[in-house]
Amino acid sequence: MSQKAILLIEDNPNDEALTLRALRKNKIGNELKVVRDGVEALEFLFCTGAYADRDFNDLPQLILLDINLPKVDGLEVLRRIRANEGTRRLPVVILTSSREDQDVINGYDLGANSYVRKPVDFDQFVEAVRQLGLYWLVLNEMPPTP
Repeated sequence: MSQKAILLIEDNPNDEALTLRALRKNKIGNELKVVRDGVEALEFLFCTGAYADRDFNDLPQLILLDINLPKVDGLEVLRRIRANEGTRRLPVVILTSSREDQDVINGYDLGANSYVRKPVDFDQFVEAVRQLGLYWLVLNEMPPTP
């Protein structure tokens, strides 16, 4: 994985395809790694299970996290990301279809950097992904790694 990779944590194949289309349409060429449930996300991030051979220092530049995930929900994934010294500063954008105010509150309380509701309209979704990419992959400056 490159320094500029994006980790998409998304269980819905249609939302995954829409996100991929939106990234391509916006010419966001970052490598994209997709995991499809909370357990796989944690295994990827913490180099366990199927990802035991992955280099822990090769972390994504951005995590796009759905919160309605099977096995382990996205809020628990976020909790574990923030609890680990090696991953706590990773930018995590919750990208979800949830309309629950409590999910927004919980996401921010657990340390989400941003909360974006997936627009239903594809053109609006493309624009949301464009803005996310511009900010998090171009403008945002990450703290130096220890």
